[in-house]
Amino acid sequence: MSIFEELDFESTPLGEVSLRRRQEPRLDGKMLYEVKLDDEFLMSSLFVDAEVALSTLALKILDRKQANVVVGGLGLGHTAAAVLDDPTVASLKVIEVMAPVIRWHQKELVPLGRRLCDDARCQFIHADFFALAMSDSSGFDINMPDEKADALLLDIDHSPSHWLNPGNADFYSQRGLKKMAGKIQSNGVFGLWSNDPPDDEFIALLDTVFHNSEAHVINFTNPYSGGESSNTVYIARIH
Repeated sequence: MSIFEELDFESTPLGEVSLRRRQEPRLDGKMLYEVKLDDEFLMSSLFVDAEVALSTLALKILDRKQANVVVGGLGLGHTAAAVLDDPTVASLKVIEVMAPVIRWHQKELVPLGRRLCDDARCQFIHADFFALAMSDSSGFDINMPDEKADALLLDIDHSPSHWLNPGNADFYSQRGLKKMAGKIQSNGVFGLWSNDPPDDEFIALLDTVFHNSEAHVINFTNPYSGGESSNTVYIARIH
């Protein structure tokens, strides 16, 4: 018997967000967790390679013994969990604008919920990442406004030119990126997930703000198509 459950459905300022769990008969009954915003699929637990790579690629080049990391966007928790897998990470702040997504983890409705909540290094912050990134404060925590991040990892919009909220567009400009870069420590790292292929114009924009930047294409098996799919991870190093 196949299983399909809608685990949560709530209205948010961005739309109606839902979490569902289902068995996929085409994958020998593998259990999948999926998130939708209104009628649009946001994410699936089947495709997480690039979300994990966002963390591993950024932290690999970060020369820190005690790293303070900020993640914009909680989702199903795969980027955050990959951050916590790194023993050099001293603290992790995950900024999420949709309160239901935080509650899914706190109530253990998603597989990584307990793992993130039980790790004392991990803190959820219910806030608009983009508002914080472009604010005049030095950091992302109102209780510690002067604390800068060693690594800042962002996975919210579909790509730098395809946004969940049109209001996010200002962030993907030289002014927005400079505001955000001011909240990263010297020699720190900014990482960004994108569903689209590498964008040369965006890479050129990153190079006006950061010391250097590069785009990594993350290929992964797509059992639905019978071939491969890919996402992009941008990594930029601050001066």
